[in-house]
Amino acid sequence: MTTHAVITGLGVTAPNGLGVEQWWPATLKGLSGIGPITRFDPSQYPARLAGQVPGFDPADYLPSRLIPQTDRMTQLALVAADWALADARVEPGALPEFGMSVITASSSGGFEFGQRELQKLWNLGGQHVSAYQSFAWFYAVNSGQISIRHGLRGPSGVLVSDQAGGLDAVAHARRQIRNGVPLVVTGGVDASICPWGWVAQLAGGRLSHVDEPDRAYLPFDPAASGYVPGEGGAILVVEDLDSARQRGVRTYGKIAGYGATFDPRSDTGRPPGLRRAIELALADAAMAPADIDVVFADAAGVPLLDRIEVDAISEVFGRRRVPVTAPKTMTGRLYSGAASLDLAAALMSIQDATVPPTINVPPADDRQIDLVIGEPRVQRVESALVLARGRGGHNAAVVVRATD
Repeated sequence: MTTHAVITGLGVTAPNGLGVEQWWPATLKGLSGIGPITRFDPSQYPARLAGQVPGFDPADYLPSRLIPQTDRMTQLALVAADWALADARVEPGALPEFGMSVITASSSGGFEFGQRELQKLWNLGGQHVSAYQSFAWFYAVNSGQISIRHGLRGPSGVLVSDQAGGLDAVAHARRQIRNGVPLVVTGGVDASICPWGWVAQLAGGRLSHVDEPDRAYLPFDPAASGYVPGEGGAILVVEDLDSARQRGVRTYGKIAGYGATFDPRSDTGRPPGLRRAIELALADAAMAPADIDVVFADAAGVPLLDRIEVDAISEVFGRRRVPVTAPKTMTGRLYSGAASLDLAAALMSIQDATVPPTINVPPADDRQIDLVIGEPRVQRVESALVLARGRGGHNAAVVVRATD
């Protein structure tokens, strides 16, 4: 008998809302969380906009002893995990401690913690742990802190594949469910809105330098000039369908298919791997392209990368044959948190039979994809495809479906 991995809990910390109750209505209304950076003075940098989680004070949600030990990324992740477990009606102490895992994604986070260590290193004349050691160690902190906080001692890990990591982590969670682990906390949350992290992101050469929030991040538009980064993401609780039914909890949907590929070097002449990732995910889900009701796009905001994604979608589904949306235009690209948040949006679309909009991008008759623009689209959503790509050539695709 096939083991089905279903999502029973969602925890969201996003630039346009804290918690699903705030974030999802704001997303359907097209409310943006992108604006001028307030966490530090950005005036000396060419890029000055970001998606920042508003009104988040860790003292409102976490024990005081944890706050000096963690940075914003971990604090956001811990709160999102708390909310996801509560949403799934999981009481960790009542379940076998080795029967629950934590598998998360990490990408840009750790810069704030590393910057803090650099400052200590400077102040203490070198008698402190190096920032390099801090950054290398920090990749595991999110998963470890969630595990320690809730006593989750099952097989755990961290996936590092940039934007694709949020999908890779969820796919690995499904693998653990199939291996017999009853429950996995997964997803991704990222945050590096600090001077050191900002310089690192600027070095990538893909950040938008536009200062108007409604013009800075325009994926699939001729005026696209890069993306706006952000902080936040989503943590999900994944468990076996039979276990969820025995506990009598709601299921948002099931993880039906997954595909991952790696782009070849540009000088090989071989095509990018995104289309193949889509085809692998559909095959894994035993679905045809016509079975997909909506695609949540990676939406790089970089003309060449946008063209690759448009080509992949139109080649698999046909020109303008499937609705495509990019709600991350309201939050910015959240690195390892981006795809996890898109997965949460896909699951809420299934629940509410509504596709959230892409904002700020104007209509265009010659666009090869049916981009949902400006307003949400009310329609049946039984299945959704979520796409993500990471720097260096990572491609990932996940299909989620309504639970039977």
